Amino acid sequence: MRFRAIAALAGRYPLVPMCRLLRVSRSGFYAWQQRPPSAREMANRRLSKEIRTIHHEVNGIYGHRRIKAELAAMGHACGRHRVARLMREAGLRVRSRKRWRLVSSSRHALPIAPNHLERQVASDRANRHWVSDMTYVRTAQDWLYLAVVLALHSRAVVSWAMHHRMQQALVYAALEMAVARRQLKEEVLLHSDRGSQYCAYDYQTLLRRHRIVPSHSRPGTAGTTPRWRASSVR
Repeated sequence: MRFRAIAALAGRYPLVPMCRLLRVSRSGFYAWQQRPPSAREMANRRLSKEIRTIHHEVNGIYGHRRIKAELAAMGHACGRHRVARLMREAGLRVRSRKRWRLVSSSRHALPIAPNHLERQVASDRANRHWVSDMTYVRTAQDWLYLAVVLALHSRAVVSWAMHHRMQQALVYAALEMAVARRQLKEEVLLHSDRGSQYCAYDYQTLLRRHRIVPSHSRPGTAGTTPRWRASSVR
């Protein structure tokens, strides 16, 4: 352990004072350096390589417990304390997760449409009911806001738009893509929350232009907008 500590600090501190402080000889340290690595050390090197790979793939957001779980799934049996030590020795730090919240607010003086959808979570015909919502996703570079339009009939994602800021243009772009992709021939009901982006005059004008009827959730009914989790984009 003392030789390993000296080797780890060799590039930062002089060798002689470290050997004297830890009461080991320089010749002993040099002999330790020349010996072949033990089976344990070889295993640690392999684990450290896997840990660095996982750390890079998840952008540094996994701590030692989750990395241990990833290693176990790959067939590597090791304890979390060992993983934590190898991460420290490799200089791997966990990136703190920034807490984000949506800033869409229903506290505005813009017109609000009735809730035509109520709690209906299914539709009997394509392009009759759409729902739209916003969330945020983490990318390799940063967080991005995501707006989607979902077809209630098929649960397919009709359109989407992404931006680093939450703004009206985000939901506007998602709606324009939906209209362009579906080529509407009849009236459609579009349900969303009553956030300012969905109630803005420009957005409402776009709805009227394409014969889309707005529907907004009632206040105090969080979660009534159907979730847009889907397995396909159509």
